Amino acid sequence: MSTAKTPLLYNAFVMNTGSHIQHGQWRHPEARQSEFNDLKFWLELAHTLEEGLFDAMFFADVSGLYGPAGGQYVDNAHEGLQIPSNDPTVLLGALTAVTQHIGLATTSNVMQNHPFNFARQLSTLDHMSAGRVAWNIVTSTQENAARNYGLDALVEHDARYDWADEYLEVVYKLWEGSWDEGALLQDKAGSRFSDPAKIHKIFHHGPRYTVEGPHLPSPSPQRTPLLFQAGGSERGIRFAAQHAECQFIVTPNPAVAKDHIDRTRAKIAEAGRNPHDVKFFQGLSLVIGDSASDVKAKEQDYLEYASVTGFLTHAALGILPDGSRLPDDTRLIDIPNNGGQAHVEWLRRATPHREPTLADLANGRIRRGYVAGTPEHIADRLEAWQEAGVDGINLINWRLPGSYDEFNEKLLPVLQRRGLAKTEYAEGTLRKKIFGHDRLPANHPGAQYRGAFASVTTPG
Repeated sequence: MSTAKTPLLYNAFVMNTGSHIQHGQWRHPEARQSEFNDLKFWLELAHTLEEGLFDAMFFADVSGLYGPAGGQYVDNAHEGLQIPSNDPTVLLGALTAVTQHIGLATTSNVMQNHPFNFARQLSTLDHMSAGRVAWNIVTSTQENAARNYGLDALVEHDARYDWADEYLEVVYKLWEGSWDEGALLQDKAGSRFSDPAKIHKIFHHGPRYTVEGPHLPSPSPQRTPLLFQAGGSERGIRFAAQHAECQFIVTPNPAVAKDHIDRTRAKIAEAGRNPHDVKFFQGLSLVIGDSASDVKAKEQDYLEYASVTGFLTHAALGILPDGSRLPDDTRLIDIPNNGGQAHVEWLRRATPHREPTLADLANGRIRRGYVAGTPEHIADRLEAWQEAGVDGINLINWRLPGSYDEFNEKLLPVLQRRGLAKTEYAEGTLRKKIFGHDRLPANHPGAQYRGAFASVTTPG
């Protein structure tokens, strides 16, 4: 294959828990996932990732258990499947102090935090990190999470995106519109810390939220943090076209990725944005070996520790309230699904000759989600993903910190030699590193609130 024209972007996909994606791996003697409560572990990992020139530490998060409402959670507990888990947004505060360049991305769903408070938290982190914060916008897929926040049931799939639209409207108003440029004076001689004429209440009144404002923090380096999103359903694609700057996908092969990216870029253009205003990150794990026999041995080692029960529980399809499961040959199309619909749709596109089953879903998550080979072979495969339109890789670890140590030692030099990875960090905010500018572009919907409240003095 020809040398890539531009380097790929790389995120480390992690979670402050014992078993995130590659379930069962925490049991391996060399795995340190079980140390996730130890701050020193994360500080060391952040140092490793900056040595590897990763663009961001991308933290996943959940607000509840996987499975049906009122269901058993024995398997969740035995597997350590995102329980216990800790709040990543809190952890980011500590990581800002020991990192210089790497982006720090947190996941927060619209149920779990009022937009006024959330906007304040992320502005604070953006200040502390000199503009390196990102937000992965999610709408949650868990019935248990909805009940944790006082709802009777998880809101219907598409309606959750309607909710997120208003949530984004509120935080955009706070981040982009509440403070004008130059409002922060810090004028000691004149005894004026800020200019009240340039600080505005937003008087938001919507279906779910009433927020007066003003935003309490002054504008942070990015104002609005870099925006990630992971929805791949039709409604999720429309949401991404409107709001996202980066989208996380887990398509089963480059052909399905290309189809999704092409459809999404068309929707981005329809939304009045540049189709290339969104970067696409494919989720992959890697099995890196020095030879064919080494690759095979490592692959077998990972698969021996892989937990089928963990993967099926994480998929949260086919699980009954008593903890039993539907037969493996149950077609996915026959199972009600108000959760993450994109994974099922991508699997259907990868098996067009028949309807995929629960067994396909489990096997797909275990065996299709990784690339195995020597560094040169893996570089070939990553280049194929890039040619399909992928801009970056969300690197899903098998074991911590080993997966990222191995990336740095074995794969990074090959990727750099072939132009598939950068050789140094660019300066500036996370958005500037990725897009070349600090703030949202003028064609982004958040930008419309700049200066929008200068003449607003009363509700209306």
